[in-house]
Amino acid sequence: METTVIVKTFHGLEHVLADELRAIGAKEVRVLKRAVSCKGDLVLVYRANYELRTALRVLIPIHAFEAANERAYYRAVREVEWNQYLDPSGTLAVDAVLSGGIFRHSHYMALLTKDAIVDYYRDRYARRPDVNTEAPHLRVHVRLHGSRCTLLLDSSGDSLHKRGYRRDTVEAPLNEVLAAGMILLSGWNDTGPFVDPMCGSGTLVIEAALLAAGLPPQIRRPSFGFFRWRNFDRKLWERIKSAADARARKPMFSIYASDKDARAHNATAINLLSAGIEEWVKLQKTPFEKLIPPTPAGVLMTNPPYDERLRTEDVAHFYKAVGDRLKKHWTGWTAWIISSNKDALNHLGLHAEQKITLYNGPLECAFQKFPLYVGSKRG
Repeated sequence: METTVIVKTFHGLEHVLADELRAIGAKEVRVLKRAVSCKGDLVLVYRANYELRTALRVLIPIHAFEAANERAYYRAVREVEWNQYLDPSGTLAVDAVLSGGIFRHSHYMALLTKDAIVDYYRDRYARRPDVNTEAPHLRVHVRLHGSRCTLLLDSSGDSLHKRGYRRDTVEAPLNEVLAAGMILLSGWNDTGPFVDPMCGSGTLVIEAALLAAGLPPQIRRPSFGFFRWRNFDRKLWERIKSAADARARKPMFSIYASDKDARAHNATAINLLSAGIEEWVKLQKTPFEKLIPPTPAGVLMTNPPYDERLRTEDVAHFYKAVGDRLKKHWTGWTAWIISSNKDALNHLGLHAEQKITLYNGPLECAFQKFPLYVGSKRG
């Protein structure tokens, strides 16, 4: 049976996510703010959790209503037939997000929702579900916008950026979903070599290798929220997982990771092993100013490190040196660089053909494309 599905993502990745959803059979795909809605069945829900690279959560709306006050809200939540979704002996968690002027405290509204659900069970079964915020049988998301209220079931459990391969990290790593989105935005899909010369903990190269190899991004993840649902169809899940895993292939082009920092080099090595893709990523400990471009030309993508405590001129000098190296030694390549320091990007001395605003956690970042033609210079 088809239902509405809401898939959450980051700002700037909505259209990429919409394309991903269409590719796995979603219908009536519609781009929202930091989300995409569509129609699909249980197959789509399972595939979306396992195969989408730019999804954060896969939510199923079950009830929408108007409520002018807290009493009306409580009654409406209590009227839902919760026994369709949760056994009385199960566990429950509730998250709430609100905007508008009627309901003002998200924590309180989450507690009120939990109370209404618990009272539903107490009235009917003389017993109540327990609260488990870590791994509940049912996680309910509440969206309140003015008087408009929507209850959604979370099929994902932990956020889908938690791929399961990150075992070590360095300061300020890229979010996995953001990294995958950057790669998809660039159009790279094993269409040439891929290089991250300042790889940090290796998120970009790992996501690139997973994409190039056709491996599901969640192949290392042990469980999802829907595993604990009453209607979980294990045989269907196993068929879907097997079909997705069977599409794996050997990448055509090499992927290169490098960093001058020993800590970053070690973190990347550990994470590559954890992801099971170490054979497809060539890792070296080399500073960017000494890195030799591989052949043929391809895509260079990186999140340059910079210390916010440095003086402005030090940051400017660092980015200028990066730009000079790109112009002199990486001709024919396309560079994609993301940074939350937009002023620093201006010191690269390169003309950005494309500029995209993305967010890494709370940080607003500029993601910019620089085709490195002969004679590339600042526009």
